[in-house]
Amino acid sequence: MSQDTPSFWSRIPLAFGAFFKTLGDAQFAARYQNDQVGPVSAPPAPAPAAAPVPAPAVQPVTAPLREATPDAALQLLSLLQREARLIDFTQENLAGYADADIGAAARVVHEGCSKVLREHFTIEPVRGEAEGSRVTLAEGFDAAAVRLTGNVVGKAPFNGTLSHRGWRATAVRLPKLAEAHDAKVLAPAEVEL
Repeated sequence: MSQDTPSFWSRIPLAFGAFFKTLGDAQFAARYQNDQVGPVSAPPAPAPAAAPVPAPAVQPVTAPLREATPDAALQLLSLLQREARLIDFTQENLAGYADADIGAAARVVHEGCSKVLREHFTIEPVRGEAEGSRVTLAEGFDAAAVRLTGNVVGKAPFNGTLSHRGWRATAVRLPKLAEAHDAKVLAPAEVEL
C-alpha cells in the first residue's frame, strides 16, 4: 500500500465527514455529484465484475420533517402541573413514603390529569374493536395508526389480536397564549407573605 492511498481504517472517519458535509452543504453535494470533489491523481482501476445484486426493496417516500414548536407542549405541561401537580409528583423522591401515601397522591394526579385531558382534548380510540378481539389489517393499512408487534413477517393482509386500541386526538382546545407569555415558566414560584 502506498502512502498516497489511505488505509481502510483511516477512510472511515473520512467517509463520515464526507457524508455529513454532503448533507449540510448543498454546494459540496453538487460538486460531489458532478465528480468535482478533490484532486484526481489517477483514473480508478476498473472494478471487477460483481455478482448480480437483488433489487432493493422500495422505500416509502417520507415527508420532510417539520420543526415542532415547544410552546404547545410547554402549555400542556403547565396545565398538568396546575391541575394535577404532575411535575411536583414526578420530581419528588418517593423512597421515604409508604405505598398508601404514594397511592393517595397518585389518585390526585390521576384525577387532575383526567380533567386536563377532558377539558382540552377530544380523544378517541384508533380502533373500534374490543381489546383481545381478532382483527385483519388489509394491504395499505395506516402504519402510523397501527403498530405491528410480535412475529412480523411477510406482507399484508395481517391477522392478529388487538392488544391495545390506541388513542387519537380528534380535537385540541388549548388556551391562546398572550404574546409576552413565557411558556417556559411551567409553574411560577410561590412566595407566601
